[in-house]
Order: sequence, then C-alpha cells, then structure tokens
Amino acid sequence: MMLQQAIERNLEIIGEAVNCLLKIDPEIKITSARRMVDTRNKIIHGYDEIQPEQIWNIIINHLPLLKQEVEGLLDN
Repeated sequence: MMLQQAIERNLEIIGEAVNCLLKIDPEIKITSARRMVDTRNKIIHGYDEIQPEQIWNIIINHLPLLKQEVEGLLDN
C-alpha cells in the first residue's frame, strides 16, 4: 500500500508539472498531456477510484514515452 501511495504521489507531481507546462505552451509536444492532468485530478480529488491496474498501465505504457519526450524537449 505504501508503494502504491508513493507512486500515486509521483503521478500527482507529474500531472501538476504537465498542467503548468500546458499553461505556458498549450501546444507542447507531450503525448496524452491532458490525460495526465486528468489522472492527477482523479488521484488528488478522489473523483473516481483509481485501480492498481490503472496505475500499473500508466507505469508500463505511458511513463517511458513521457521520459523520452521530456528528454527531447530538454535537448532543444
């Protein structure tokens, strides 16, 4: 449970950072940026129950791409 909470906290931070980036540049080249912000809102505000499978899906399928895209943006 503690690991899940730590991961959710990090997803909150990522979602907030992406939200700030979208305010600066709404056309920023980050895949699923809006979905990251929406996930952050669900975790923080408890709009919906987040299932462990959803968290795992984000870790496996979305974070590696996000890492690549952020590294690409930082290189420019």
